[in-house]
Amino acid sequence: MSNPFCRVLAAAFSVIWLAGQGLALTLDVQAPDPLQDDIRAASLTATLADTEAEEAPLPIDILSAAQADYGRIIALLYDQGYFGPQISITLDGREAASIAPIAAPRAVSNVVVTVNPGKVFTFGDLSITPKAPETEPTSGFARGETARVSVLRDATRAEIEGWRQAGHAKAAVAGQRITARHPDGTLNAAVTLEPGPRLRLGRLTITGESAVRERRIRQIAGWPSGEVFDPDTLDKVETRLRRTGTFASAALTEAETANPDGTLDVTATITDQLPRRYSFGAEYGTLDGFSASALWLHRNIFGGAERLQIEGEIKGVGGDTEGVDFRLGAKLSRPATWRTDLEAFIRAEIEQRDDPNLFARTGVLEFGTLYFASEDREYSYGVGLRRSKTRDDLGERDYTILTFPFTFTFDRRNDPLNATAGYYAQAAVTPFFNIDGTENGVVTTLDLRTYRQVSDRVTLAFRGLLGSVAGPDLDVAPADYLFFSGGSGTVRGQDYQSLGVDLTPTTTIGGRSFLGLSGEVRVQTSREALSLVAFYDAGYIGAESFIDGSGEWHTGYGAGIRYDTGIGPIRFDMALPGSGPGDSSGLEIYIGIGQAF
Repeated sequence: MSNPFCRVLAAAFSVIWLAGQGLALTLDVQAPDPLQDDIRAASLTATLADTEAEEAPLPIDILSAAQADYGRIIALLYDQGYFGPQISITLDGREAASIAPIAAPRAVSNVVVTVNPGKVFTFGDLSITPKAPETEPTSGFARGETARVSVLRDATRAEIEGWRQAGHAKAAVAGQRITARHPDGTLNAAVTLEPGPRLRLGRLTITGESAVRERRIRQIAGWPSGEVFDPDTLDKVETRLRRTGTFASAALTEAETANPDGTLDVTATITDQLPRRYSFGAEYGTLDGFSASALWLHRNIFGGAERLQIEGEIKGVGGDTEGVDFRLGAKLSRPATWRTDLEAFIRAEIEQRDDPNLFARTGVLEFGTLYFASEDREYSYGVGLRRSKTRDDLGERDYTILTFPFTFTFDRRNDPLNATAGYYAQAAVTPFFNIDGTENGVVTTLDLRTYRQVSDRVTLAFRGLLGSVAGPDLDVAPADYLFFSGGSGTVRGQDYQSLGVDLTPTTTIGGRSFLGLSGEVRVQTSREALSLVAFYDAGYIGAESFIDGSGEWHTGYGAGIRYDTGIGPIRFDMALPGSGPGDSSGLEIYIGIGQAF
């Protein structure tokens, strides 16, 4: 018997006995294995038989499932390109379709589902008219391709969306003619669209319970009344509302009909988040010691979606990093300040760093703005006052500077918590001007990350870090702006902050240039939540402002385990030192939440 399938079984029989219930289900599917599995998954009768229950299913339940299976199996086959199937479902020898529900049998002991899908159809003559401007072709929607109903549906939706993108908000299907030609196994489809008039955005109506003032909701939404309708505009407004963190949901619904003046009204349904949030985190490293952090957040402190965030962190408790670090800060931010996508903030922070080669106490007061250029692009600019007291191998130094930090961020990762594709880039430039104790200069940092999935279970991840302090000489530069390398954030396996600039055998300070490189191979196991990781890190510190190769390198390598959770993967890494100057403690262990980068 000839057949176009790569693998065909003349009859595939599967019998499921429900223990103690006396009911047998037989699936007779003349199709390749993958299609057999799909039919079993779609069949309610098979699901009913597979489900373990203390009592046997009622005959009316079996009849209802069997009668529903005709439509479910046909829909599945149509979507696979089979438009001439033969389906029979019998209950103790009687065709289920012929049994009236009011005349359901008193008992059912044997169910037989027989499916002969027939041949696979391909697309023939295809048309969707009128064509929308600038619509991308739908993959698989072409003559000779397998005639899948889902592909036809996707192509129609793409054309409708194309018209909506052009301002025709009420574009819809006006008619369709679909013909299956059984002799030559082709499916012809002609779909006619009605684009409707080009509309403009009308009024925005706000509904729902919210503690945020309506005037502020409108400022945050930035509703462009009078502009040509664009579904992307609606998405952008929803994003603005959700981005505040104040609203649990912000759903926009278009009116059913347009207004006589050619405008379309939209309703925004708003629901608030709980006003307060508390969080706590902890991490442990054999050398870094125990770290803990806590956060308190009020999402709507003044009734205009203003956020007040107070957070604290302590690090190095019980570790071998010379001392305990701590940070306490507060930040008040307000969305839609001066312009729709501009968030203004003011923050105050005090911090202590007690590292192997540096002790610093710093206070910062800063005012700034954050501009959301797009969903994956942000710019931040501010002005700040920074006061520090530092101590390193060169002695104690106090300084006060005026800073003008500028940061831009591109985040095109597919998942910020556990990326498998895309990239992340952040560049920060902070000019500083001396008020007392140092000289004018500029600090520049760059963080680049890229991810590539080379197979279903293997992801390659790479990170590059770059830092530079230009302007003041090494001995008068702000000591807490200088760079060290080593530890969980730079080179795993090396002692924390162990690599700096050795001025003498007993004098080590931070460098004015830094380069960090990291690579990971992440392999997902057969258990979806569990992954194995191998990594290699390298770090460079130099006395020069711009890397010229005169500094020192060190490296580390190791392996780890990731267990994926709803809040990100739990990370367990073991690392050993590679090359580099100085002594090392040997094996280091790092435990935390989230990928290393």
